[in-house]
Amino acid sequence: MSVSVRALLAGLLVSAGLLGLYTTAGRQPPSAGDSITAADLQREVAFLASDEMRGRLTDTPGNRRAARHIEDRFEAFGLRAVGEGSSYRHPVELLTAVLGAGNTLRLHAGGETETAASPRDFFPAPFSGSAEAAGPVVFAGFGIVAPDLGRDDYRDADVAGKVVLVLDHEPGEFDPDSPFAGVVASERGRALRKALEAQRRGAVAVAIVDDVHNHARRWSLPDLAARAWPRRPPRIPPYQLAAWIRQVRIPAVRISVELAGRLLAPAGYTLRELALRAETPGGAAPVEIQDARLEVATSVRHDLTAVDNVVGLIEGADPGLRHEWLIICAHYDHEGANAAGIFNGADDDASGVAGLLEIAEAYALARDAGARPRRSILLAAWNAEEQGLLGAWAYTEQPLAPLGDTVAVLNMDMIGRSEEVPPGGGYRFAGLPPQTAESNRNAVNIIGHSFSDGLRAATAAANRHARLDLRFRYDNNRSNLLRRSDQWPFLFHRVPAIFVHTGLHPDYHTQRDRPDTLEYDKMARVVRLVYDLSWDLAQGGDRPTFDRPAP
Repeated sequence: MSVSVRALLAGLLVSAGLLGLYTTAGRQPPSAGDSITAADLQREVAFLASDEMRGRLTDTPGNRRAARHIEDRFEAFGLRAVGEGSSYRHPVELLTAVLGAGNTLRLHAGGETETAASPRDFFPAPFSGSAEAAGPVVFAGFGIVAPDLGRDDYRDADVAGKVVLVLDHEPGEFDPDSPFAGVVASERGRALRKALEAQRRGAVAVAIVDDVHNHARRWSLPDLAARAWPRRPPRIPPYQLAAWIRQVRIPAVRISVELAGRLLAPAGYTLRELALRAETPGGAAPVEIQDARLEVATSVRHDLTAVDNVVGLIEGADPGLRHEWLIICAHYDHEGANAAGIFNGADDDASGVAGLLEIAEAYALARDAGARPRRSILLAAWNAEEQGLLGAWAYTEQPLAPLGDTVAVLNMDMIGRSEEVPPGGGYRFAGLPPQTAESNRNAVNIIGHSFSDGLRAATAAANRHARLDLRFRYDNNRSNLLRRSDQWPFLFHRVPAIFVHTGLHPDYHTQRDRPDTLEYDKMARVVRLVYDLSWDLAQGGDRPTFDRPAP
């Protein structure tokens, strides 16, 4: 889907005013950008996506070998080591959850006591703390507090010492004009964030139940439990970000619609009635569920896995501007291998990492020729993107420079093909209209554009050499592409950011995504666009502003 007419008109007006600003402030990038060639990109992709890398799955030998290669290239190009201990590494701590014994839940309602069965009636969330708690029950709608969006599901309610019952997801979930995220679920609806909000307000436990008014029930609670707690370890570990999980101290459980009904009925409520009330703009007042009490005990162990992002800094030449950083990034992990073969991940995202290394070389050549950016530029290769953007999320939790001093983020992910969406392509292409690769042969998608008119204008101005067909689309689209790559954690933190993406195709996340399928001449032009844009933004001038409420 394209942007709305109103947003498009606004963007055109702003672009007209800012186009001259960015071309003037940026001057012309040095001719070192000519070093970005199809042959160099092909060589890098061939190495990163070779069978020897075994798909670069996080925390595997191939993944670590890719990290060392990127590190060596950063060092060879003279990037400053600004990671931990003056290295090129930015640590990422991941956790996997192990279900312990003794998880129990007892319900007291209407003078009756019931011992709930797991997983029929409840199961602990993988992010839950290990603890015991008991208290009266308060229904707090969706459990979301977002002052910038005028939403407070708690109002002035005192939930200290109580168990908070909240709905899954968010209000207006399928409303294109929802202030949260339009037609897809937003970060505000993440269950972990709801648990942390309840804990912050003094709740002793949180129980999460289906938002029955928004969703036809597709999964039973035992089905959901099997997904959260599979009996056999999956090939790809379900990693969680340690920086988040370690904050959760209270029990967090998922309960069935039926159990919620038995909890609410003696007090005269139905779950559907309360769920509809929760859609009140701004949030309805919390409801004390009279004569209802939950006792819950959870036992969840979290095991640590330590991996790294790879980072290197091009230090700005201007003493007054070098504290302001631009980030150019891509992710180096992929899906690994199984018995049938290797997920080489040539387009996803050896292509973006190859572009990152070519940009590093271009800046090194510019430096040697006496041309340096005024602002600093961090080149970052993220890890664990395929597990939920965890490397980029980890950076936003522990940034190397304040996020408030981050001018913009330019993320390259899948930049080596032309978008191709077959008719009836299935869930991987949900929300995208059928289109041929030929129709997109000169096109690149710029996703995240609607959050910063200035960054959109700068991107259009930087297209002077690449002369690509820039497609400003997919920001509010059921495909959820906006939240499927590493610019998203930065947008969530109100940092202007774009996702440079030549599009999905039938080889996406298959073992057919190999180096010989990429379009390297086009890829070189896409990388040149990002290089020119980074040079413009790093040369001073007004910073792009974040023009929308927090996503």
